[in-house]
Order: sequence, then C-alpha cells, then structure tokens
Amino acid sequence: MRVSVPFLLTAFAASLQAQPADLVLRNGKIVTMNPAAPTAQAIAVRAGKVTALGADRAAAQWIGPHTKVIDLHGMLAIPGFIEGHGHFTGVGEFRMGLDLREARTWDDIVAQVARAVRQAKPGEWIVGRGWHQSKWTAPPTPNIEGFPLHDSLDKVSPNNPVILTHASGHAAFVNGKALDLAGVNRQTPNPSGGEILKDAKGAPTGLLRERAQGVVGPARADYESKRTPADRLAETNKAIRLAIDESLSKGITTFQDAGSSLATVDILKKMADSHQLRMRIWMMLRASNSQLAANLDRYKIIGAGGDFFTVRAIKRAIDGALGPRGAWLLAPYTDKPDSSGLNTDDPADIRQTAELAIQHGFQLCVHAIGDRANRETLNIFEDAFKAHPDKKDLRWRIEHAQHINPADIPRFGQLGVIAAMQGIHCTSDAPYVLLRLGPQRAGEGAYVWQKLMKTGAVVGNGTDAPVEDVSPLASFYASVSRKLKDGTVFYPEQRMSRVEALQSYTVNNAYAAFEEKLKGTLEPGKLADITVLSRDIMTIPEDEILATDVVYTIVGGKVAFDRTAAWR
Repeated sequence: MRVSVPFLLTAFAASLQAQPADLVLRNGKIVTMNPAAPTAQAIAVRAGKVTALGADRAAAQWIGPHTKVIDLHGMLAIPGFIEGHGHFTGVGEFRMGLDLREARTWDDIVAQVARAVRQAKPGEWIVGRGWHQSKWTAPPTPNIEGFPLHDSLDKVSPNNPVILTHASGHAAFVNGKALDLAGVNRQTPNPSGGEILKDAKGAPTGLLRERAQGVVGPARADYESKRTPADRLAETNKAIRLAIDESLSKGITTFQDAGSSLATVDILKKMADSHQLRMRIWMMLRASNSQLAANLDRYKIIGAGGDFFTVRAIKRAIDGALGPRGAWLLAPYTDKPDSSGLNTDDPADIRQTAELAIQHGFQLCVHAIGDRANRETLNIFEDAFKAHPDKKDLRWRIEHAQHINPADIPRFGQLGVIAAMQGIHCTSDAPYVLLRLGPQRAGEGAYVWQKLMKTGAVVGNGTDAPVEDVSPLASFYASVSRKLKDGTVFYPEQRMSRVEALQSYTVNNAYAAFEEKLKGTLEPGKLADITVLSRDIMTIPEDEILATDVVYTIVGGKVAFDRTAAWR
C-alpha cells in the first residue's frame, strides 16, 4: 500500500506534539545544507536526532516541560563541522609539549628549550612541535639549507635529548644527546624514504627529513619502556581529553583521524562503548600490510557507541611535505635543483595495501602532496579499480592533493577519487610555494580547488591539525579568500564560494566517510550535530570571518561546548 507524503508529515507532526523535543534552538538563522529546505529559524531534537525544522513560530509546539530551549538571538546554526583530515591524538599531544608555531627565530626556540630543560627530570626527552624555517624572520647562523646546527641546542640541553618536530610533521630537529642515544654519526646511512642532513664534513646537523625521523625512535622507545604501563595509558588518555576539548571548542562534531595504530583504536573503541567520547571520531588505520592482513576484519568498526566511533579506512603516505622539501615531484625543486623530494612508502607496497583494502571493504587514503606523488597514487588507484570492475563506489581518497600536474587533474573526477584537502594549507604554505615550485607549476596545479571541482571530484576540507590550528573557521576563511598576511591573494580564481566552502566542511566530508545518510546536513532523521556561530559567516564581510566565535557545539542533541558559560 502506498502512503501519501502529506499523511506521513501529518503523522510525524502528531508524533512530535505527543512527545516534546529534548532540545529546541529557536530565533536564529539555520543553514541546513539541505537543498530541499535550505534555511530555517528553529530546530527540534529528540533522542539525539533532528526531528523538525521550521519557522520560529512553530517552535512552541515542540516544547514540553523538560525541553531545553536555546534562544539563538539571531545567531547562525549550521551542520556540525567535520574535520576532514587531522591527527586526533596529535592535537592533544601538541598541547603537552612545546608549542613552536609562533617562534619567529631559531633563537626563540632555543630559549624555549632552555626553559623546559630547567623544569625537566634528568634524561627526560624535551618534545616540541610547530617550527617552520620558512616563517623565521632570518635564517639561523650557521645553517645548512636554512636549517640550524644542533650545537645551539647542545649548549642549553647537554644531558636531555631534544626532538622538535617540523610544523608539517615531515621532519624533525634533534640535539646531540638524541643523536648519541640513537647511535647516529657520520657513518650512519640514510634510511629508505628519509635523509639525515649532514654538513660538508659529513657530520649530522640534527635535521632528520621524512623517514629519517625514525632513527631516534628506538632511543625514545627505550626511555618510554622505563615508565609504567599505567603512566603511559594515563598520558594517552590525557591527550585524548585535550584533543576532544580543543576540537569541541572549535565547533567540530566529527573528527576524521588520518592514521592511528591498532592500540589507539583499542583505547577509543573501549571509550566509545562506555559512552566516554563526547564527539565522533572516524579513523584510518596506520599499520604494516602484515598487521592489516591479520586484523582488518576484526578492526572494521562502524558506528560504535551510538555512531561515535568508526574505523573503515587505511592510511598510507607516498611522499613527504613541501616545507622541508620532502614532497615527491616530477621535476626538481626550483630552490633545490639537486632534489625532487622523497618517495616515503614504496608504491609496490601501497599496491598490496590497495588489494587488502578491496578485499576487506576498506577505503584507501593515501597522503600525496607532490605532483609525482599524486600521479603515482592515481595510477595505483586506477589499476586497482580496473582489476576489480565489480567494486563500485569505493570513495578512495588522496589526502592533501596539493600540487598536481595539469594532466592528472581530470583523473580525480574520472576515477571518483576524493581530494581530501586543507584550505588553511594554501595560505599557510603560499609564501614558500613559489620558491619551491616556481610560478608555472604553482599556477597550474597548486591548491586547484575549482579545477578539481569542475572535473566532478568531491573536495573535502580540514586542517591537518596539529600541523595547523584545528579551526574550521580559519580554514573556511582561507578557502574563500586565499588571502595572505600581507594582503595578497594566492591565485584568486581558485577560491571557493562560501557555499562551496561550507559544503566542503559538512556535506563533502560526510560523503568522503560514507556517512552522508547520518550527517552533513540538518534534516529530520539525521544526527543532531550542530555548530552555532556568533556571526553569519555566509554574509558578513570576508575579513570578519576570523572574528567569529563558536558559541555552541552540539553533538547528538547534547551541548558539548558552551561559550556562553564563560560570558555569564
């Protein structure tokens, strides 16, 4: 028997009146991202899901004696921001180490390390992250390729090993103590996919590029092994709590994690099952092919804890990052003609991962920044798709897709490959992109959002936190403005419209995780994940976007972050 739509709507309304909402937001501007009903003034939530939207005058009928009512006073409510590519525990770990993002000279960093050493225990590792040599006001003296020498750190930290991770996460700088503990000297060869930068006499400078960061791993692991399992677990739990707090304060309701270990999955799965997660996490596995083959079926997790935790993707990295010249290019770097970057994970090994992903129903997500890296990854994807023509709608992703040869741009749309990009990387990296690539390559293929969308490709958005601050508003602003700190605009023809930018952070990111039936828009039956902003980012002057506050972050109909509590 066919039931008419008006009958269903009438029955739905009657049901809603019989059971008042748990939460009602009213007197606001609600942008739903649902083309069928793009705006509303009020929204009702029951049992964690959206039950109704409409004009403000309709709100009264949804309210019962126990309904929580929030008057938006004209503020903007949107579908909860989905962080499309970040490093979840890394966000919390960043808060537990030295924050080097604001350092403007190498001397600033040395001074930070000196202060940390005075408070450290003997032999304790000093850990920091966020420095970027291209953002210093002047290169250090002396330097190799613009990077300092470890002697400067040795003077302030002779007995404590130091590791300072580059903002990109694709290089690290260590002091002499760390090199000694790791057994790294003039004779130490470069590992596959990495480089130990050395001076003219062959002595390690302290800079470890890409996979070379791993040479100090055993020494750090030895130090960590002396701590109790309870202490290590407590530290991980602290990082998770800090990451959740930070993300919620920025309006994020779902965090797509770009690669974590099986052990981290175990911890988060347990938290989800016991309803300890206050935001949703969608996670990529980062493990060897042998580990994946043995564990993929057991670790495929869809919607644990009431749609709070999902694992259905695998992460690989075929190259490094542009900042430390680790991105894999088709031609040499303009500012380093003797290098075309680094291939980090062997393409043959990634092809094996692709087969495992196909067999076990996982998405494959490959970090690719340089044009050579993107081409090689597209080749791997295309070959896998051709070998399995019966497999449809796979939604494999290239994470970053920053610098693409013009010949490869159409392939994203043709193959249905998702470009999981980060708007904030464009404006953050732009000052040195021209130095690394030259104007022709930069103009043809650097952060080409419009070119990709015109091929039919889905473009997601995110921050790659803790590489950047985990702020959707900052990345939204970068996406619509492409404006640098000096006021110049980086290839303005590639800017997103505000609708496109919001879609990239909601609808597109939901689609990129096979979650578009649950989230990404505000409509009856979907999860009540809502972000409330102090200003209407869809209409205010562009330069006011960054002055906007996240006022409420609502996850499953519960207020998980409330800035008004600090205002009261």
